[in-house]
Amino acid sequence: MRVLSLWLWTLCPSILSAYVAPDEKEDVFAQRVCPAFLVFNSAAYLADTTIELPCHCKPEKVLSVVWYYQKHLGSHDTKVLTDFAGKSVVDSSKVSRGSELHSRFSIRLFSLLILRVQRADSGHYLCGSASGEFFYGYDVDVQEVHHVFFMSPAQRVPTQATHTRQPRLFQVFTSYQPWSTCDRCGAQGEQMRAGLCYVLSDYLRVRYGHMARRVASCGSFAVPQHLGLSSSGHGALLEVRNCHSLCSSKPKILQRKLTLLEFMGYGEPASPEVPVYYYNHPLGSPLILSCPGAKTQHAVAWDKGSTPLYRSQYMEGLNKSSRMFIDTGHHLHFSPALLEDRGPYFCWLQGQRVAEIRLGVYLHLGHLQRTSVQDSLYALKTILICYLGLSAVFLLVLFVRFSWRKIKDKTSYLT
Repeated sequence: MRVLSLWLWTLCPSILSAYVAPDEKEDVFAQRVCPAFLVFNSAAYLADTTIELPCHCKPEKVLSVVWYYQKHLGSHDTKVLTDFAGKSVVDSSKVSRGSELHSRFSIRLFSLLILRVQRADSGHYLCGSASGEFFYGYDVDVQEVHHVFFMSPAQRVPTQATHTRQPRLFQVFTSYQPWSTCDRCGAQGEQMRAGLCYVLSDYLRVRYGHMARRVASCGSFAVPQHLGLSSSGHGALLEVRNCHSLCSSKPKILQRKLTLLEFMGYGEPASPEVPVYYYNHPLGSPLILSCPGAKTQHAVAWDKGSTPLYRSQYMEGLNKSSRMFIDTGHHLHFSPALLEDRGPYFCWLQGQRVAEIRLGVYLHLGHLQRTSVQDSLYALKTILICYLGLSAVFLLVLFVRFSWRKIKDKTSYLT
């Protein structure tokens, strides 16, 4: 036995080294020192998406962070974003437009998550402590989509041209993201990509860190106000084009597995169906459906039953009279939900159908309580008239019966 152990140590050191306990992982915050002078990392995002702002540095002794929000640096409208009071994780399906920032954020592992960011959320976000120390900062620019282009696969939308009023001071251009994957397989789908607005200038503020030298987003506070970009109407662009991709083949089942299943009485297993979610919503109120597991960078598509809901028809802003539309964050909106919206809705994620949402719309008691006073008086009047009519018929029957008996008694007395 000792000879075998000695042989293993001599000839197989690599095998035995696999059983050595790994070293303890070093704290990432111990490797990065916070800057002595606070600078802001500029970042641009598309509206209606979920963003994450990591706190890249903090002292090792700090076990929890507090996030601060300021629209303008140094202003007195500071908002404190903290989860010290036991704030629960925010459900993205219950977040509506126009809601306050305090109802759309969550802090996870020192990172700040903001659901469905809007243009009003642009500003300065600072990671710090409860005592007022600041460790790391962001300059967030949320851009709304100003134009949507529906194009053929070979077509190309030109970038924004150079600003003509002050061509020597700055140049505005659009930086496009990569095309998404086809959002459906086996049928006609769509691809989309967003283009964010950026400015190239030698006069950017040095306190803001940029993605590249002399480049910042159009809504960043790194761009001086005298350049006039804040009121120029520059924003993001969105391109959508048709696509068609084949569905991946289903994995084949081994013959011995089929034989075992047949012996046990199960036969060939049915193909797995997508999970079904049931959701009931009151009539007449806004509704937002989110695709389970979808993220901002994913390709998402929606079907109502067997009818595809293409962005070329249901994209937000195309038809202002339409109640149902898809926003830039891939959410399906109903404004409001009606009885005709009931039915199954299918969600596609990265070209595969992943979920079925069976929507039910019901008439709730609150809707009945909002019935007008005139309708209530009309119903009461109708009931009263019916009651008086039935009472009159009942009295008439009694009178006729009483009169018939009197006449019959009088006739028998005379005879």
